[in-house]
Amino acid sequence: GLALLTAQAHYSSLRPPPCNVFDPTSRCEKLESSDTVFLYVALYLVAAGMAGIKASIPSHGADQFDEKDPREAKTMSSFFNGLLFALCIGGAVSLTLYVWLDDHKGWDVGFGVSAIAMFVALIVAVLGWPLYRIHVVQGSSVLLELIQVFVAAIRNRNLKLPENPLELYEIDKDKEAALEDDFLPHRDVYRFLDKAAIKTASEKPNPWKLCRVTQVENAKILLGMTPVFACTIIMTLCLAQLQTFSVQQGLTMDTTIVGSFHIPPASLPIIPVVFLIFIIPFYDQIAVPLLRKVTGHVTGISHLQRIGVGLILSSISMATASIMEVKRKSVARDHNMLDALPVLQPLPISVFWLSFQYFIFGIADMFTYVGLLEFFYSEAPQGLKTVSTCFLWTSMALGYYLSTILVQIVNRATKHITNSGGWLAGNNINKNHLNLFYLLLALLSLVNFCVYLFVSSRYKYRSKN
Repeated sequence: GLALLTAQAHYSSLRPPPCNVFDPTSRCEKLESSDTVFLYVALYLVAAGMAGIKASIPSHGADQFDEKDPREAKTMSSFFNGLLFALCIGGAVSLTLYVWLDDHKGWDVGFGVSAIAMFVALIVAVLGWPLYRIHVVQGSSVLLELIQVFVAAIRNRNLKLPENPLELYEIDKDKEAALEDDFLPHRDVYRFLDKAAIKTASEKPNPWKLCRVTQVENAKILLGMTPVFACTIIMTLCLAQLQTFSVQQGLTMDTTIVGSFHIPPASLPIIPVVFLIFIIPFYDQIAVPLLRKVTGHVTGISHLQRIGVGLILSSISMATASIMEVKRKSVARDHNMLDALPVLQPLPISVFWLSFQYFIFGIADMFTYVGLLEFFYSEAPQGLKTVSTCFLWTSMALGYYLSTILVQIVNRATKHITNSGGWLAGNNINKNHLNLFYLLLALLSLVNFCVYLFVSSRYKYRSKN
């Protein structure tokens, strides 16, 4: 995928016509579908490759630790923090070195160096193969077993549940001693799924009509995790908007750092990344041990508490972004620069005013996304741990998709009440109502946090015994 992007950026015949999307007077030529095939194939190949990497690395790394060993359980928590730290280091390199390469040497050089870096990473990963702990899942697919639970529960919907849960079907632990599986105790939640474990003497055992209690409990765990997963989508939606509009804001502001050195607007996300590079070691090595002494929890605070802290911080970040946008627009208005050209006519206000919203959201990232990885991995059934860590990336993907839809909805809903044809319509960000949009995101995040409090308070952690 990266090799194709390199070729597309290098050969002019594969590139679209020049267009400055940040120039209010610019008119971009619409491309035909056939002209974008090469680009989309490359992007989807990159996405497919990243999906495999992001789905496998968290669970593969966590598999190197035994979560039932107290000492290794502490180390596993540090691994997830370290994973985010490594992502931040990579992000810092991409937002500085690669942005510089793209701006000064060309996109083809930037993509080419990226392709070489990925090839080197592949070699390093293969060299470590003899050192890895490889956990091979025994028996049938856990995903198939979960589907069987829902099918069996529907087929047995007319059966009456026994008063004693011990009467539900489970295999004999002694007779099945060789079975490498966890035996989960019955929990009094989602009782409708228990009907999948009702055994009738008149029929032969059928996996699509009779399931073990452990199978049913695994299905309950996955079902209970779904609302937590859903509550994190709004946060990624906010992140997508912050990344998009902050670059547009930065293009209108003074990007001077020291003397004649300027920070490219595309490098603005480096601000939270730099903060995280310093905050993560502090949190992992100092804050967590102190919290552990107070709470007695191996990770300092519970996974759900960590997620909740990040969600409320994302709401605060959006409110801060709204305030910063009001300040930026007031400078443009006071200096009669509402129609100023981005980059060429920067406003007399430093781009580092945007660091406040990025700083808060960076901390929110550390809490919520690492908390999600820990939560999904520790709670998921043994055979679904790899799949469970994909929930984080699925949440992020849905958030990015919904962010585009939200912009369209907001523009349609506000096109008759604004002179610009919508809060976010047009190329001139100085005449848009981005501050109101950020405020809307803050309110959505706050409502989402309240829903999360209700969901998390009802969640019952799986038994570790």
